[in-house]
Amino acid sequence: MDGLVVTDRDTPVKRRDGRIVNALTVDVEDYFQVEALAHAVPRGAWETMPSRVEANVDRLLALFDASGAKATFFTLGWIAERHKTMVRRIVALGHELASHGLSHIRADRQSRDAFAADIRRSKALLEDIGQTSVKGYRAATFSIGVKNLWALDELAAAGFVYSSSVYPIAHDLYGMPTAPRRPFRANPCAVLEVPLSTVRVAGRNLPASGGGFFRLLPYSVSRTAFRRVNRIENRPAIFYMHPWEIDAAQPRVTGLSAKSRFRHYLNLGRMYGRLERLLADFAWDRMDGVFLGPSR
Repeated sequence: MDGLVVTDRDTPVKRRDGRIVNALTVDVEDYFQVEALAHAVPRGAWETMPSRVEANVDRLLALFDASGAKATFFTLGWIAERHKTMVRRIVALGHELASHGLSHIRADRQSRDAFAADIRRSKALLEDIGQTSVKGYRAATFSIGVKNLWALDELAAAGFVYSSSVYPIAHDLYGMPTAPRRPFRANPCAVLEVPLSTVRVAGRNLPASGGGFFRLLPYSVSRTAFRRVNRIENRPAIFYMHPWEIDAAQPRVTGLSAKSRFRHYLNLGRMYGRLERLLADFAWDRMDGVFLGPSR
């Protein structure tokens, strides 16, 4: 798109064994806070829902530690306020603490002033709890796109260094298929945007960043996509997931459409095993280590 400047921030970092280091990310929210359940669980009911996020994050921390992987945890301010010791464990174990906004409100449903206030408060809150600098941001439901690219200017003004909020695909809930597939700046004053990974097939961008597609499709599809980004494009990939995705025993929310049930509950019991394979098959680090390292 006109005005968007692609950068070289995806020059790969490689391990001694020659593997490209990819970015491992976790969007820290509880099972009842996701977009697919929003119409069935109003915000006013959040406090009444049994929380499972801390136990699930602890399982992920143990798994990452066992595999030697570091990750970036894009954390909701709402969660951080209620699970401060969990946030501090994330930081103490060497992972990156980043912002997912205050309470999972889509950026494209906020005014510019409301968005600016949200990101500033979330950043200050996380930095106070975690006692660490917060450089990264990810919008709820990848809700930065062509109509609100001004959000990248507001993130820079608030002191963020990068965002990972644009998904260059066509999707019914989000997506900006015309966006660059590589890190870019919307203008010289905007924050660096590191878009979610895609592969180019038959003139279309297809998702290659985990999430629901990682649960929906056989593991071999994701492995092939990550290998393509690494070996053919010679670039690092981004993987994202949520703590609730490894929790097959989470409470079932009623009143959902068939599509919402499918999206949220599909293959939860297989997710942990697939994640173990992914961590073994590829090299992983924090977003800042992959895209903001000293060689950048």
